[in-house]
Amino acid sequence: MVLHIDMDLIALFLVIIKGLFIGVICSAPCGPVGVLCIQRVLKKGFRFGIITGMGAALSDIIYALVSGLGMSFVTEFVKNESNKLIMQLAGSAMLLVFGLYMLFSKPKNRDVKVSQDKTFLNNFLTAFLLTFSNPLIILLFLVLFARFDFITPDLPINMGLGFIAIIVGAMLWWFFLSFVINKIRNAFSDRYIRALNITIGSIVIAAAIAGFVFTITGLHWY
Repeated sequence: MVLHIDMDLIALFLVIIKGLFIGVICSAPCGPVGVLCIQRVLKKGFRFGIITGMGAALSDIIYALVSGLGMSFVTEFVKNESNKLIMQLAGSAMLLVFGLYMLFSKPKNRDVKVSQDKTFLNNFLTAFLLTFSNPLIILLFLVLFARFDFITPDLPINMGLGFIAIIVGAMLWWFFLSFVINKIRNAFSDRYIRALNITIGSIVIAAAIAGFVFTITGLHWY
């Protein structure tokens, strides 16, 4: 009985860790919303960066829930070990492509228009709409959910806490980004965005390679 409870707690802990990781990975690329967050911190201050991140995080969790619902429909499919192996290998491959894209992408001289509106609600909504305008994030969530075996419809409490962890992970990233940009605002340049992309890209590539190794060998890392 004690062992059963301990295993349940371990499963809950792992799904929370997975959720945090997924939230960070889906928020970290410095695309249009990342540039918007940076520019708002530089022009308006730290709080506006956080508000921008909150808008982006709300959009992300909506797409995460949509992706999770779609994954639940194929639960029976992935119960077959051969099918699960194929999906996890495909997930690792797509994760590797995403990591390489981040690693080699360079900052472009593009400015996202930053209004002078001081209303938090307006800044929140514009960030939400900018993020929500990119439904391709669903593909990224599907890849990550498959790779980390995140969807467990038979454990609704774990699933719920996992999705909450995705929001927390996303907000941890936006807080970190806003805090760092606010601290280096006087010396900020595109090389910092490049450094962020290299760091996150390298982590994603390492996770993808580890995924290949563990899937092929049959070992488990979570």
